[in-house]
Formats: sequence, C-alpha cells, structure tokens
Amino acid sequence: MKTALKVHLSLLIVSLIYGATFSMAKIIMPSLIEPYGFILLRVLSGALLFLVVHALFVKEKVEKKDLLPLAVSAFFGVAANMLAFFKGLSITTPINGSVLMLVTPVFVLIFSALVYKERLSWLKVSGIVLAAAGALFLIGGWKLRFEADKVIGDIYIILNALSYAIYLVYVRKLMQRYNPITVSKWNFLFGFLIVLPFGFGELKAVDWSLYGGTEWAIVAFILLGTTFLTYLLNAYALGHASATLVGSYIYLQPVVASILAIVLGQDSLTTLKVMYILTIFAGVYLVSVKRKTRNGN
Repeated sequence: MKTALKVHLSLLIVSLIYGATFSMAKIIMPSLIEPYGFILLRVLSGALLFLVVHALFVKEKVEKKDLLPLAVSAFFGVAANMLAFFKGLSITTPINGSVLMLVTPVFVLIFSALVYKERLSWLKVSGIVLAAAGALFLIGGWKLRFEADKVIGDIYIILNALSYAIYLVYVRKLMQRYNPITVSKWNFLFGFLIVLPFGFGELKAVDWSLYGGTEWAIVAFILLGTTFLTYLLNAYALGHASATLVGSYIYLQPVVASILAIVLGQDSLTTLKVMYILTIFAGVYLVSVKRKTRNGN
C-alpha cells in the first residue's frame, strides 16, 4: 500500500473515531465522570499504553535537547487543547463549539505558511474554504449565536482550536526525527504532569460501582480508540504529510456524526445534506492535491 494511501486511511479512521466519540461520551459525561477527571483518565491511559508499546516494539531514545520541544508539543497537543475544549463546551452552546472548531484548519494553514514557508496555493485555500463551508452548513452553522454569558466559553473553544493548530505544525519536525510512538509517549507523559492538578479531584470522586457493561465499553473505546489510536495515527500522518492536510480532516468529523445520527434514527438523510457532505470531501481532496513543479515532478 502506498504511503499516501496509508496517510489518508489513517486520517479517515481518526475522523470516524472522533465522530463516534461525541455521542458516546455524552452517555457517561458529566453524569458519571466530570470532564477534567475524564481528561486525566485519558491522558494517564495514553501515557501507560504508549510506554508499554514503546518498551516492547520501539525502544528509541530521544536526545536531551529535544525534551523541551516534546514538553511544548505536549502542552499544546495534549493538555491545553483538551482542557480548553471541555471548559469551553461547559460554558458555550454545542453549536457554537462545533462552528468555532472549524477555524482549526485555517490556523494550521497560516502557521504552516509562517513556519515552513509553505505556499498558500489556490488549491489549498480553495479546499479549506470549500470544506469549511460544507461543514458549516452540515452542522447548522447559521444557528451560531454570540451571547454575553457564552463569550468566555467561545474564547476557550477558539483557544482550543489555536492550541491544536500550533501542535499540528510544531510537532511535525519531531515526527520526522523520531518514531511516532516515541513522540506520543513523551507527549502523554508530559501531558499527564500538566493535566494532573486539574483532574485529580474529579477523577478521585468517580463512583466506579455505577458503571455497567455499556459504560465500561464506552470508557474502553475512548481510552483505546479516541486517545491511543487517534494520536498514534495522527502522529504517523504528520510524519508523511503536511499539517494542513491533517488539519483539514477535522471537517470530516461532522460527516461521521451526521451519518451515525442517520443510522441511529436520530436524523434523516436529505439531498442538501448529501450535497454538503460531497462539498466537504471535495474540499479535503483539493487540500491533498500536490502542485506539480515546472519540470513535472
């Protein structure tokens, strides 16, 4: 299988997992576990899983000079973006959160141009605009409302988008130097230390006796899939593709969420929704197209 195909397949799986996570997480959070407690559980499990996998299959050492960059990537990619997102979502409305998250690929595009001097080609810009428009209409973006009591929450969501965009661009150099599992291990180890003060009390307060088979299955899915597998696949993709392409796959998450809602009978499929979904796919495709140089390479 070609590397480019592996990258797209990895990012598609990430979008599928994230799309399913939002609906599943609502079943246990915040009724059975508070957001920051759940974040701490995720980061702790991610750190343990990557430690085990790294010890068994990779055994790669990092240079001391790269520990600080790894800590910085952990702050933006694991701690800050998770904490800001859940904090913002607890204050603002779900529709505001969904819409404001759409600015992430825009930030990635700008940062990539500044840091890596990537050309803002008309294909990439058009792809981002097209995918963003499709996602905006698919999630009902016209219902976005800025209210005085929701402004702080909206700011947190934007900070989350900004943090994740910085991570995607910043961590790319590390992914090209080390195995994705090595980078992810250190990201979660440093991330755990940062998140610990925020989530310790909430995690300690969880009554695990209230969890049944369904609840444990959801926890397992989120810890193994949403936390471990998505970070691993994103890390692999960043080692072989631009941060802009990885970021653009965020626009597929509303597609997955919509399809799941239709399958579960919570929503219906309409011609307009099909058009919006196709628009998103077209936009992501444009972002992935590489411009040929004058000599044809």
